[in-house]
Amino acid sequence: MPDSKTKYVFVTGGVTSSLGKGIISASLAKLLQARGYSVTIQKLDPYINVDPGTLNPYEHGECYVTEDGAETDLDLGHYERYLDTPTSQANNVTTGRIYQYVINKEREGAFLGKTVQVIPHITDEIKRRIRLLEKTGNYDIVITEIGGTVGDIESLPYIEAVRQLKWDPEVDCIVIHLTLVPYLASSGELKTKPTQHSVKQLLESGVQADVLVLRTEHEINDEIKRKVALFCNISSDAVIESKNVETIYEVPILMKKEKLDQVVLRKLNLPLLEEPEIKPWREFVSRIKNPSKTIKIGLVGKYIELKDSYISINEALIHAGAANHLAVDVKWIHSESLNQENVSAILSELDGILVAPGFGERGIEGKITAVKYARENKVPFFGICLGMQCAVIEFARNVLNLSDANTTEIDVNTKDPVIFLMEKQKEITDKGGTMRLGAYDCVLDTGSKAHAAYGKAKISERHRHRFEFNNQYTEDFKKAGMNAVGSNPEGGMVEIVEIENHPWFVGVQFHPEYKSTVLNPHPLFVDFIKASNKK
Repeated sequence: MPDSKTKYVFVTGGVTSSLGKGIISASLAKLLQARGYSVTIQKLDPYINVDPGTLNPYEHGECYVTEDGAETDLDLGHYERYLDTPTSQANNVTTGRIYQYVINKEREGAFLGKTVQVIPHITDEIKRRIRLLEKTGNYDIVITEIGGTVGDIESLPYIEAVRQLKWDPEVDCIVIHLTLVPYLASSGELKTKPTQHSVKQLLESGVQADVLVLRTEHEINDEIKRKVALFCNISSDAVIESKNVETIYEVPILMKKEKLDQVVLRKLNLPLLEEPEIKPWREFVSRIKNPSKTIKIGLVGKYIELKDSYISINEALIHAGAANHLAVDVKWIHSESLNQENVSAILSELDGILVAPGFGERGIEGKITAVKYARENKVPFFGICLGMQCAVIEFARNVLNLSDANTTEIDVNTKDPVIFLMEKQKEITDKGGTMRLGAYDCVLDTGSKAHAAYGKAKISERHRHRFEFNNQYTEDFKKAGMNAVGSNPEGGMVEIVEIENHPWFVGVQFHPEYKSTVLNPHPLFVDFIKASNKK
């Protein structure tokens, strides 16, 4: 690099939400990384919650967990899946966290009696958080995605912070603005006016976009690009088409074709370095689009209406399918709809069954019913977090004949608490950020399916839970054929259970889906899909 100063790329959105700022950010980062630059991405979320840990998945989708135990926005999962590098606490900031920090500083007397205001105190803290990665990660380029849509009241302090950074002589940064170019079928035209208004709204906040990325269902010709460039004060080569594609994993290939990475590097006055080598990525996309066959996996959960609630699991299944040259057709099954009368009709055509994580009583009996079907009918089964706990409960009830067996999360008075509240959780009253979070070690038994999948005896996986397997029942389970094959070396907490005399029956207390990436699919998912294909 010509200098050692970290460069910044801010990604904003206009016209409508859910245009894919996270995917564009991750795709750009992937191309810059492939050119030899050290890149990371952070997400600024405008909601006042301190983190998404207490948000209902219907409200916010999945809560993603980092290695260091941060409960974060689901976009961080995309960042990790694309870049194959872990994120941290510093990669996700919310308005709630910003205000909490500033108010605490005011209570301590840090502002020496001054009136605390959005400008400069809130915006100064936003800028400090943005530049935190510069000090801790030694990155060449930091891409910062700003949540929400330009014009939202909640996003204004973040846009103002970007405006200030654009004028800071110590900061070298550009702004990418993602907007929508809708197609009107009645007139047969692509309309650029929404984009023009969005850019104008950004300008009213004092920020000029350097690059425009246009989401569209139809190809954007050069004439439209020149029109957008003329009315939005940018060069026509900085108008980038982002057309709808079959899979989100095609977006880096599309952005390479559109030369987004080259435009960004030129705007940042950085050399192109080597041509990005994304051959393994292209091969991955080819395997997704040209599978040898398709298998059906049932995903049993209670947030099925919003598939973003299980987005990391869904992506991990895609990664594992590609690794096996298979397409995975995920059948979304609402656990509340399952019972003994209909379970066979709903699950009989599946090649594998995955019981998803979750909290609370709703739908748990349906999950236990799905576990029972998988166990009795020798269908490959994968239980994650609460899914693993449901497997334990089902086995206790129907094999150990402990009819009252349950988790104390659901029934505090159960006679057989095979799953119970962790000792360290018993005195905790605050809900936010207080679970067992982040990466913990796990030692695997030689000869177990988990050991065969990982190919090593000690692993580290990410967690998010308050309840655990009750070790008082370990021997009873072992005698009956369910073995604890993975445990935490420090506290002896059971992390993995498996059933003997079953093609593939594995339950894990942790969340393996968080660590599955495009180029390194998670070994348990790969093995689960492999076993499901054999079935």
